[in-house]
Amino acid sequence: MATSLCYAKPLKPFSLRLPQTQNPQIPTQTTQIREAETLTITGPTQLSGHVPISGSKNSSLCLLAATLLCSNSCLLHNVPTGLSDTKAMVSIIRSLGAKIEFNERNKEILVNTDGVGRVEPCLEEMRKIRGGFFVIGPLLARFGEAVVGLPGGCDIGERPVDLYVRGLRALGAAVEISYGRVLAHSANGKGLVGGSFHLDFPSVGATETLMMAASMADGVTVLSNVAKEPEVIDLARFLNDSGACVYGAGSDKLLIKGKCQLRGCECNVPPDRIEAGTFMLAAAITRSLISISPVTPSHLSCLIDKLKIAGCKITRCNNDTLEVSAIPENVCENLRGFNVRTSPFPGFPTDLQPPTMALLTTCSGSSIVEESVFDRRLGHVRELQKLGAKIQVCGSTALVFGRETRSALHGSQLRAADLRGGVALVLAGLVAEGTTEISGIGHIGRGYENLDTKLQFLGADIKRSIPMASQL
Repeated sequence: MATSLCYAKPLKPFSLRLPQTQNPQIPTQTTQIREAETLTITGPTQLSGHVPISGSKNSSLCLLAATLLCSNSCLLHNVPTGLSDTKAMVSIIRSLGAKIEFNERNKEILVNTDGVGRVEPCLEEMRKIRGGFFVIGPLLARFGEAVVGLPGGCDIGERPVDLYVRGLRALGAAVEISYGRVLAHSANGKGLVGGSFHLDFPSVGATETLMMAASMADGVTVLSNVAKEPEVIDLARFLNDSGACVYGAGSDKLLIKGKCQLRGCECNVPPDRIEAGTFMLAAAITRSLISISPVTPSHLSCLIDKLKIAGCKITRCNNDTLEVSAIPENVCENLRGFNVRTSPFPGFPTDLQPPTMALLTTCSGSSIVEESVFDRRLGHVRELQKLGAKIQVCGSTALVFGRETRSALHGSQLRAADLRGGVALVLAGLVAEGTTEISGIGHIGRGYENLDTKLQFLGADIKRSIPMASQL
């Protein structure tokens, strides 16, 4: 039996009507990056030294959205403030009326949402990132309604919002999609109510959105077949520190007891496991020895196992530092290829599939890479082929033909079409003979903080440049 809870007063009546326009524009769900910046890499190169890992992008975006649930202020530490995705998320929350102090140097963001006066975030900012869609859960939970544009992000395959919509309906929301916006309100006019929902696929975004919505719903919510990713655990910890009752994070079932009010709290964003994995792959592809920290090894166990199979030596120096060695005198022979199939955590991360494929082009033997999460996440293959990589694609599976010697890649002009595919081109450029020029690097800046600077400190010959504008 549901307990009686108090609810924040809705910001306006529940009549969700869009302004009438003669030619309504339906926003595209694909982020368009219009930048002239390029990265120029001269290879091959060998890396050495230590690289610091930034705070998790994926956790930061969700935690920023979760601040909308809390009264008073929330302080987030170790936020990757230099990322364009982080800045877009801050703009989205600010457009709702939140007061935000953004300290890029100290990697801190202070958010106070007591002044939120809108339930429709800036549509232009929403088009930039998929993570912006997270706000629909907190807005519905705290204010009873939301009008949210369809999400943007990389064009890596179908990522429909139907799981979100059906899950919110299970919590008592009335939801419809019209003119590129999702319009939602609590069907009873009072607030969301606890319910049960089984996810067809353990989507991280849907899991997190429904967790936030359920945290202030009247009664108990049970979510099954949920995502187990570390970012889900990070969100559960934040919600519980704010006064919520979330049980089971890290398992495939969540039980959430709704609360009428959540309070602000302080939170440390954990290290980005995808960035850490990327630098581990950078050490392997350049046959180098580098150390990485902070990192949580258990979050990267699948990648660590694969790199050990390839012949890399990975040493845990202390609780949060790993040393990765692939230098020839340590591995004794060329690294060996291996097979990869992406899957939800604790399986092999889909976000590390593109840079892993770059590594496999330099390993001996043939390797099979199967992408089972996104149906268009092999766009980087054509660009790698321009460097001389031998890869055959059939559907969502790629057959990568490695090399008996270290690398036979050669420099070329490339274009990054998405975030993770873009960083795969950077890693390949590090070992390609000659000069590699990569355009479209705005995508890379969405998820990697100062990537070129960090690689420079490790010894890479990589430069960022902006071509002169042509005269009209």
